[in-house]
Amino acid sequence: MAAFIEQNFIPIGVHIKENPAGFGRFESVWTPTVLILDENGKERFRIEGYLPKDDFSAQLLMGLARVAVMKKQWGDAEKLFQQIIDKYPTASIAPAAVYWLGVSKYQRTHDHHALGNVVTELKQRYPESPWNKRAIPWAA
Repeated sequence: MAAFIEQNFIPIGVHIKENPAGFGRFESVWTPTVLILDENGKERFRIEGYLPKDDFSAQLLMGLARVAVMKKQWGDAEKLFQQIIDKYPTASIAPAAVYWLGVSKYQRTHDHHALGNVVTELKQRYPESPWNKRAIPWAA
């Protein structure tokens, strides 16, 4: 997975005072703002404000996973979502990773059990998460 990140991640910094036009281009209203863009420069994920190291790392992985989802690279997306769940299970983004892992598995396999498993895992691991509500249609 590190090779995926190294091959697909190019950090670029824009300082608000040194380059206000660049800062405004992405409609940033607060710092720090981190954008995950696809290879065409289209925003796929945004992180605004300070986060502790583990939460920030989990959010970066989520951004890369969202790029994979938009490219319909379901296997890559699955690996990234699973990495969030395994390495950062207490991160605020972890319940979303569970949800999107199920979506990615379903898209890759068309096996509806992947969606049912999401419902179970969210209820067990993250009972207070709003992601449980998003998975309600999959409970039946």
